[in-house]
Amino acid sequence: MKKIITAIGLMTGTSCDGIDISIIKSDGEDYFKSVVDDFYPFKQNTRQEIKDLKEKIQNFSDLSKNQLQIKNLERKITMLHVSCINETISKFKISKKEIDVIGFHGQTIFHSFKEKKSIQLGNGDLLSNLTKLKVVYNFRKKDIDSGGQGAPLTTIFHRLIQKKNNIKPPVVFVNIGGISNISYLGKNKEIKSFDSGPGNCLIDKFLQIKTKNEIQFDENGDIAFRGKVDEIILENYFNDPFFEINPPKSLDVNDFSLGQVRGLSLENAVSTLSEFTARSIVDSFNFLSEKPLRIILMGGGRKNKYFFERIKTLSKIKTENIEILDFNGDFVESRAFGYLAIRRLYNLPISYPSTTGVSKPMIGGSLIEVK
Repeated sequence: MKKIITAIGLMTGTSCDGIDISIIKSDGEDYFKSVVDDFYPFKQNTRQEIKDLKEKIQNFSDLSKNQLQIKNLERKITMLHVSCINETISKFKISKKEIDVIGFHGQTIFHSFKEKKSIQLGNGDLLSNLTKLKVVYNFRKKDIDSGGQGAPLTTIFHRLIQKKNNIKPPVVFVNIGGISNISYLGKNKEIKSFDSGPGNCLIDKFLQIKTKNEIQFDENGDIAFRGKVDEIILENYFNDPFFEINPPKSLDVNDFSLGQVRGLSLENAVSTLSEFTARSIVDSFNFLSEKPLRIILMGGGRKNKYFFERIKTLSKIKTENIEILDFNGDFVESRAFGYLAIRRLYNLPISYPSTTGVSKPMIGGSLIEVK
C-alpha cells in the first residue's frame, strides 16, 4: 500500500474573493480524507488590485507592460498565503511536521487558449522558503507546453469523488465559478472536461460596476428572478465562435464583454447574463457521448437558485448540489489542488488528452524541495 500523504491545498478563484485552504490526506489515487477547510477573504483593496490588473491584461503582450505591478502583487499574494497557512495550522493545532506538501494554485490573471498561455500569480520558491515545506505550483505549464489548454485540471479529483460515492455513470460535475467548466465521467472509465461558458464573472462584474461595489454578486439569484431575459442579446452572445468549437476548450473571464447588456435595466441585465450561464452549461452537454443521469453542481454558483432551476428545467436531468454527497462545495478546488500536489509527488498524471487536449497523460506542477 502506498504511503498516505498529508497536503495543504490552496485556491484563489477568478472571483478574487479570497483564499480557500484545505488540509487533506490521500495516496493520490483512491484514498481521500478531508482534515480541515478554511477561508480567508481578501480585503477590498487587494480584491480591487487584482481586478484592476486583470483588466489591464487583455492579451499576452500586456504582461510585459505591467511587469512591476505583477511582481509586487505576486509577492503580496504569496505573503497572504503564508499568513493563511500559519494561521490555519495554529488555529486547528496541527503540527507543521505532519504536512508533506503544499499544492499552491495561485491567482490567475491571464488565460488564453488561443495564445496557449496561462499565468497564475504565486511565488512557489518564496512560499517554500517561508513555510519550510515542499511546494507544488505552476500546475498548468507542462500541460500547455505539451499542447494542452492547461484547464480544467480537477477532473481527476471529480472522478475520485464519483468512485468514493459509487455514483453510476454517466454523470457530469459542473463547477460554476467565474467560468463554468464540466467534468463528464462516462461508462468504461471515459472522462472528458472543458469550459462551457461564463459562470459568475459577467454577473458579478456588471453588479459591481452598476452599484459601485455595493452589490458584489447576485445572492441566491434573487435579482435574476426579478428580471426578464432579452432573447436577442442572448442570441448575440451565443454567436461567439467558442460555442461551436469541439472540446477540449477553455476560457478566461475577459473573453466575453458586458457591452451588449449596458443598455438594459439592472434586473434584466442580470437575468439575461444568468440565462447565458445556465443555457451554455446545458448546451455543452451536446458535446458528450451520452446524456448524463445526474448533474452535480459545485462552486459558488451552485448556491444561485436561478442557475439551479434553469439547469434542471432545461436539461431535464436530475440536478443536485455536491452537498448531497456530504462534501463541502466551498472547498472542492482547494482540496483538489492538495490532491494534485500528492499526485505530483507520486508522478501520477493530472491531465489527459480528453480533459485538456494535451498530447498524452501529463504529470503537472513544478516541485520545490525544502532548501
